[in-house]
Amino acid sequence: MDFIKTTEQDSNYNNLEQMSTSELLNNINNEDKTVPLAIEKAIPQIEKLVNVTVEKLKQGGRLFYMGAGTSGRLGIVDASECPPTFGVSHELVIGLIAGGDSAIRKAVEFAEDSKEQGWEDLLDYNISEKDVVVGIAASGTTPYVIHALQKCNENNISTGCITCNENSPLQLTAKFPVTVVVGPEFVTGSSRMKAGTAQKLVLNMISTSTMIQLGKVKGNKMVDMQLSNNKLVDRGEKMLVSELNIDKETAKELLKKYGNVRTVIKEFNNG
Repeated sequence: MDFIKTTEQDSNYNNLEQMSTSELLNNINNEDKTVPLAIEKAIPQIEKLVNVTVEKLKQGGRLFYMGAGTSGRLGIVDASECPPTFGVSHELVIGLIAGGDSAIRKAVEFAEDSKEQGWEDLLDYNISEKDVVVGIAASGTTPYVIHALQKCNENNISTGCITCNENSPLQLTAKFPVTVVVGPEFVTGSSRMKAGTAQKLVLNMISTSTMIQLGKVKGNKMVDMQLSNNKLVDRGEKMLVSELNIDKETAKELLKKYGNVRTVIKEFNNG
């Protein structure tokens, strides 16, 4: 199959340095508006990946995201937000980045080019057939990700991906690929822009829809969220006031007693 890196094609704009601030912002925004429409075309692919992820997690598996640079960081962001948002273990959704944790803040040269490190990183977590591994790479050519997914396939581990180039090596490797073709970036080749936005939106869709189907949301509320700061405690109290038709002080006392919104609702209804 032909493979064209649309993420590397020349920008639809030129002479950027001659644009006013207003022109720059409006043109970037106009490009960003195209991202949700590109994702809409990929929803059937996202659905397949979510369905297999839910199935595996219900069987005791885990969800792994892995990528390099911006893609790796986005996976780590989504993984790190699952425990406080949905009250799940930090071991349920795991983000891996080429070059290790130090690469979260500073680029590690050539880390993404390793054909062995991705699989070795997964082995550190005792990866198994119960798990799902989603490779994230805008270009679809990152060796760290591709070769890890190839090893997963060889070991009967479910694989997905999020990429922005049709017929890329990564898309052809993943069993459940998600390909969001966003086209050229505003700044040529800067895939942290539209491609990064697309990846973040798809990650939101995967984790949120998965957690809802795992029963981590009631109605439209995050009843299993961790009460790790005053803002979240206040949000929990408001949930209880609305759900149980009680006053704020009672909600505060119950939440302090049981430490979890879902538990309060259960105990209140059973009482």
